[in-house]
Amino acid sequence: MVGRGPPGAGALALSLLVILTAEGCGAQNGDGCGPSVLGPSSGTLSSRGYPGTYPNDSVCEWEISVPPKKRIHFRFALLDIEDNNCQVNYLRLYNGIGSKRSEIEKYCGLGLKVEKLIETSDHEATVQFRSGTHHTGRGFYLSYSTTDHTDLITCLDKGTDFSEAEFSKYCPAGCSTSAEEVSGTIPKGYRETSPLCTAAIHAGVVSNAVGGRITVVSSKGIPHYEGALANNVSSTGGSLSNSLFTFRTNGCYGTLGLESGVVANSQLAASSSLNSYITGQDGEWGPSGARLKQAGLPWAPSLSDDQQWLQVDLRRETRITGIITTGSTLREYPWFVSEYRVLFSNDGRDWSTYTEANSTQPKSFQGNVNYLHEVRNNFIPPIEARFVRINPVSRHPSRVALKLELLGCRLPAGRTRTPVGPRTFMPSSYPPRRTKRPPQTTPPPDIRNTTMPSQNDVSSAAVLVSVLVVVPTVLIVVAVCAWHCKNKKKNSEGTYDLPQWDSTDWWKSMKQLLPSKMLETEENSRYTDDGDLLTGRVAVPRVHAEPAEYAQPLVSGVTTLGARSTFKPDEGPELYDAPVSDAFHAYAEPLPATGSEYATPIVVDMGCHPSSKACGFMGPSSLHARTDSERSEYDTPKNSTGQATPTEELTYQVPQVSAQKAAGEAC
Repeated sequence: MVGRGPPGAGALALSLLVILTAEGCGAQNGDGCGPSVLGPSSGTLSSRGYPGTYPNDSVCEWEISVPPKKRIHFRFALLDIEDNNCQVNYLRLYNGIGSKRSEIEKYCGLGLKVEKLIETSDHEATVQFRSGTHHTGRGFYLSYSTTDHTDLITCLDKGTDFSEAEFSKYCPAGCSTSAEEVSGTIPKGYRETSPLCTAAIHAGVVSNAVGGRITVVSSKGIPHYEGALANNVSSTGGSLSNSLFTFRTNGCYGTLGLESGVVANSQLAASSSLNSYITGQDGEWGPSGARLKQAGLPWAPSLSDDQQWLQVDLRRETRITGIITTGSTLREYPWFVSEYRVLFSNDGRDWSTYTEANSTQPKSFQGNVNYLHEVRNNFIPPIEARFVRINPVSRHPSRVALKLELLGCRLPAGRTRTPVGPRTFMPSSYPPRRTKRPPQTTPPPDIRNTTMPSQNDVSSAAVLVSVLVVVPTVLIVVAVCAWHCKNKKKNSEGTYDLPQWDSTDWWKSMKQLLPSKMLETEENSRYTDDGDLLTGRVAVPRVHAEPAEYAQPLVSGVTTLGARSTFKPDEGPELYDAPVSDAFHAYAEPLPATGSEYATPIVVDMGCHPSSKACGFMGPSSLHARTDSERSEYDTPKNSTGQATPTEELTYQVPQVSAQKAAGEAC
């Protein structure tokens, strides 16, 4: 069977090859010719029976012509000719055609490896193949192109044949005739063992009729590769591989809105629609059902002739690079379109039928092979039009049923159409129809693009983006304001945070010159258990109590208390109201790291007698720890009624002594 399509597609592919051979820049004659495509810039030739053995006593000649002032390159993919008699079993290459041709090379032998590019001296060449009686040999398989493409590869070159992470090569026309298996599909990629050029046709990067340049990107493999039918090439599912490859393209491969609903029902029209009472189904068989992947009835015409059509209005000129179709997707109605043509227009009145490059005949696209699975076809060159019509030519089994999606991208605003240059192909013997070929103005489509939104989608997206930006901003502002107010409220209730200027050296020196009453609101310096001053400010709530409960332990005549004092110095006598016990006054000392739970008091002579041994501060030996019975006096401060008020937030325990005892022990 010719080509890589599914069963039933062979006749279509064979007719396509015949047309290309008749209209291409060349011809073939004889009974030993295999599947071949002869294009004006590149092509592929093979012996009859490829990839199997060739028949006995056969002959074939191919005459190839490229534009004047150019020459031809040949590259062999396979050369396997039995050499028991090289007079009747051989392959010859000639410069020129007809009687003026001259021989370049003659080949005969099994498993020959010809790595070099063979170059002609003229823009025309002849390839001649003959076979006598033989028992083995697979014949030959070769590609050609103009000498502009020195990086020409064959249809059998695989991804594993190139070690670069990214590279560019030129594929010849006709590689769908390759017998090698393609595994994978877009956009996930193709298994490393797949032939590059056949995979490029499947992906829609190059046309089988024309060939072209491909840019290949290699990456890490995946566990499983999907299979699909696209551009008359069937790929198969594949297992895990070390690497895969895909193709770099220009990005024009997004869906145009049928599946997503961007294309409204009013933009769909049809020649006719099947009445639901005929099938007994509720619902419409109208054009609105022709949306890919949408549940419900598809579009089905009321008639089954080849004059029916389904039309899509894209509302502006659009570059259309491909189409995906499927059948009814309903088990009870297994209808589908097996072959169709595509028409296009900019005004909805004058219509042109899509033709492949280098051809004047309308192109017939391979449709579906069942009612369920999708089939993709690409337009190379792309269509640039506002209206598109699908014209079913063949159906199965008895009725047409169709769902579809168009692929492509919007044209830039203000873009002008590029004029189409003259075609270079041999005149056809068939009377050509009056058709208009879409201009080839863009590189191949991008297989990794996403759905192309309409103007409504862009507006909706802009509104959505604005909302998503404004709402979080408002929430953040509200949260910051709430946090600020909360902190402000806490600060108003009182903390031990000092103003910024309080930490300056100037203010520290001024504190010693100010009266003690002005410093009553100052916070006490806090120390660690080791006696080190804490550098950070820790917000500790103030203790609210009557002024008489907390002593201002100041000693007359002593200006400083040392680094380990827990109170600030002050001036003037009798500025404290703390109780006096045994002519000594207790000052709280910070707790040692391993000391008791309550501060050890400092015993001070309050008699102020110069000769007293207890006058002033006692030395460390004079300090004594209180007994457990005495500790109750240091537990908690007391309120005006004498009741103990426990406070968990107190930093230091203040000694409490009754007023009577203080009066009896006063100095």
